[in-house]
Amino acid sequence: MTDVAATSRRREATRQKLLDAAAQVFAEVGLDAASVEAICERAGFTRGAFYSNFETKDELFLELAANVARDRVAVVRERVGSLERDGACVAPANVFEIVQQVLDLSADDRLGVLLMAEIRIHALRNPELATAYLAQDDEMRRSVAQIIDDIGRSQVLRFRLPAEEAARVMLTVWEGAAVRSAMAGVDHAEMRRRTNEELARVAQLLIETR
Repeated sequence: MTDVAATSRRREATRQKLLDAAAQVFAEVGLDAASVEAICERAGFTRGAFYSNFETKDELFLELAANVARDRVAVVRERVGSLERDGACVAPANVFEIVQQVLDLSADDRLGVLLMAEIRIHALRNPELATAYLAQDDEMRRSVAQIIDDIGRSQVLRFRLPAEEAARVMLTVWEGAAVRSAMAGVDHAEMRRRTNEELARVAQLLIETR
């Protein structure tokens, strides 16, 4: 391994440890109270390590939120791929089950829900953060819309709305269900059950069986 490659790997490892530490501190005290010092202490690094990777705390938290969104899309895309490989077909009796399998966007725990809510609140007050948040939100919607197109090509499900509109509806439903579950203080398993069921119900209104 070259010195450049080794340095790059160390830098990436440092960045990831800072992100992981920030998520833990955020879960305990919230975004406003999660100081750079507390994040660095949890990660075992100095402030210099923080500022060599992130310009501001907002930048770090926005990246953390983006990671949550990317992971969620990746999980759903893998489920679509599995259906395509298995050649699954949908009968009226099992539409609910298939929708739950494909559109389970609730893999986040309470931390993920709180993180997105905090980022959204700060974006309302900070124009620069708002621009980045809206760009990230658009990327998430486009990713889900692409997944919907993939589902259509797999001939598993067909949606009554254009992909972009269907994606917007499903993400809105997911967000509302996840926030309500977090407010209710339910555990991870119950949060997934509630959000999955609400997603499946609304998806059935959008789906035509073949």
